[in-house]
Amino acid sequence: GTWFRTIEGARHGRQSSARENLLPSSTGHDRRRRVPVHTVVESPIGPLTAVRDGAAITGLYFPAHAPAPAPARLGERDDTGFDDLRAQLTEYFAGTRHAFDLELAPSGTDFQVDVWGALRTIPYGTTWTYTEVATAVGRPGSVRAVAAANGRNPLSIVVPCHRVIGASGSLTGFAGGLDRKRFLLDLESGDRLF
Repeated sequence: GTWFRTIEGARHGRQSSARENLLPSSTGHDRRRRVPVHTVVESPIGPLTAVRDGAAITGLYFPAHAPAPAPARLGERDDTGFDDLRAQLTEYFAGTRHAFDLELAPSGTDFQVDVWGALRTIPYGTTWTYTEVATAVGRPGSVRAVAAANGRNPLSIVVPCHRVIGASGSLTGFAGGLDRKRFLLDLESGDRLF
């Protein structure tokens, strides 16, 4: 199962609640009993640090990710248990995967979780503005709060925060740097957009 539920019509302003987007209780994911571990996944945009807590992926970070995760959130290095993520990232960078099917369990506020859920509804190869994301979560006046939540997304690429651009159509800040954001958007468009 995946962490987020698809939000039908999110772009048209229908609300989703944070509770709809959280891990289903049927997965048995209990963060109190888990110890995070991490691995490094090579990619065309540099090594990515992946973190899991049990079976769920809790983080995917770029080199020099800003803001950087606290070292305690990474846990010890353990390269086992990341095969699905590695395979899906390989397919994504080859242009054959347009959505990820992974168990995800990021840590955030209810509002952040709602924003991250809305990000997962942005179709591959397209972009939304922060205003469109704010509308999708039912908070059209919260553009700055949406931008802050977008910037705190712990699951880069998998939760596609790179698909959010400024109201003018310009590239805006990105935890992995604007060159990586440009690379990801160009990869998804099949052309050089930015």
